[in-house]
Amino acid sequence: MVSVSEGETALPAEHKLRHPLPGAIIQIRIDEWLVASTCEIFGGFMALRDIWVEARIKETANANGSRNMSQMHLARQGVITEEMQYVAKREKLEPELIRSEVARGRCIIPANIHHKNLEPMAIGIATKCKINANIGNSATSSNIDEELMKLHHAVHYGADTVMDLSTGGDIPEIRKAIIQASPVPVGTVPVYEAISRVRRPEDLTIGLMLEVIEEQAEQGVDYMTIHAGVLREHVPLVRKRITGIVSRGGSLMAHWMEHHKKQNFLYENIEEICKIFKKHDVSFSFGDGLRPGCIADASDEAQFAELKVLGELTTKAWEHDVQVMIEGPGHVPMDKIKEQVDKEMEWCHEAPFYTLGPLVIDIAPGYDHITSAIGAAMIGWHGASMLCYVTPKEHLGLPNAEDVKQGVIAYKIAAHAADVARHRPGARDRDDALSYARFLFDWNKQFELSLDPPTAKAMHDENLPDDFYKEAKFCSMCGPKFCSMNITQMADAEGGHDQAERKQKFVELLAKVQGA
Repeated sequence: MVSVSEGETALPAEHKLRHPLPGAIIQIRIDEWLVASTCEIFGGFMALRDIWVEARIKETANANGSRNMSQMHLARQGVITEEMQYVAKREKLEPELIRSEVARGRCIIPANIHHKNLEPMAIGIATKCKINANIGNSATSSNIDEELMKLHHAVHYGADTVMDLSTGGDIPEIRKAIIQASPVPVGTVPVYEAISRVRRPEDLTIGLMLEVIEEQAEQGVDYMTIHAGVLREHVPLVRKRITGIVSRGGSLMAHWMEHHKKQNFLYENIEEICKIFKKHDVSFSFGDGLRPGCIADASDEAQFAELKVLGELTTKAWEHDVQVMIEGPGHVPMDKIKEQVDKEMEWCHEAPFYTLGPLVIDIAPGYDHITSAIGAAMIGWHGASMLCYVTPKEHLGLPNAEDVKQGVIAYKIAAHAADVARHRPGARDRDDALSYARFLFDWNKQFELSLDPPTAKAMHDENLPDDFYKEAKFCSMCGPKFCSMNITQMADAEGGHDQAERKQKFVELLAKVQGA
């Protein structure tokens, strides 16, 4: 770690970042729960944070139970951590900007000290828009091997974080396997495991919840969804809705409160949760337990009542220097999306906004990765910091590995569209490079620069499979006589102009993209 007064320090050359193009495949060896990467990172992901974390633990050895290991705590002391330096390099931003945003609470670096093979990343409005992929089994489907295959697909196609939402089987063992294999932050919803340990939802206790939260924190979970904003007085408000409460955690807490006629025990014990979180550097992802489950229910009294409470809880967490992001809807028509961001920014003090979609229509089961990606692109443009993907299986069943891929690709498109619209540093470089490749008929570079190279190549080769056509100045859509780009080049030639300048700009831009 370095203090701000000491200035910026460069990352060691061996701490190279994961290559931004899909060619840098992360292969998961399911039998050993290990991650191997084609990039060279200080002996692999497994060792990246060992030295950093061990040094901090030694420095806080005499904390006498009040240890605070959070990135926010260090940022507020003026320290630029190694994680902040790493993130700054990934984001093409100054380390001091990352530190100040983390200190302010506008950016989080979810990085549990026990998740040492983590590749640090940031979630915040100053950084690129991120995406999350939900994986995890159910009581009726999936196993560890399947979940690790989903993790592989999620990370390979570009998920920035994953959430293990397992609700059945050996939940701690599944989570252990995922954390050990994952180079990206892992989130959970602790109430799911707590429910698996009791007979009925009303048997939940704060003691059990704190036990589960502590165990998950010690295991290396980087952020946790805590449904502390659903209060007893909010429950009657959902009776006007079409779909009631669609959050599993929100519905469980509502059931518990109505049965016991008591207030939400997570809300009442937020200080105890903060004590656990700061000891391990776990970030809050305050759950939107009353998010709308259809567009008719969007922006209603229940949703916004909870959002105001989440702002109150954010302030309490920040008093402990615990990092916070706020979860958001859900199902929202396009004309109400900006309002969602504006109110979250105002009421939750600009803490990063992490949204599920939102879906902008409700009539497309089987295609909700599309209906939600539309809303996701818009809410990312308006200022949401992370988008939780939706797969084609949403509302229909448990996603498989192919569903995970489709969801991730849809959301990489949405997040990238938001980055371009917000003019984030370097966001458009890859688009421009691919456009040069397209105009210059460099088919192989077009494939390489795309989000899903095998699919792009397969579609091209469906009608023109021979290698000859990788240099052809047409595709099967227009054929050799009607390609407008080829005709443009011929018109240039008639006027005495060649493509040398475009080719040089393409080479320069390609080097910039591949060196990012």
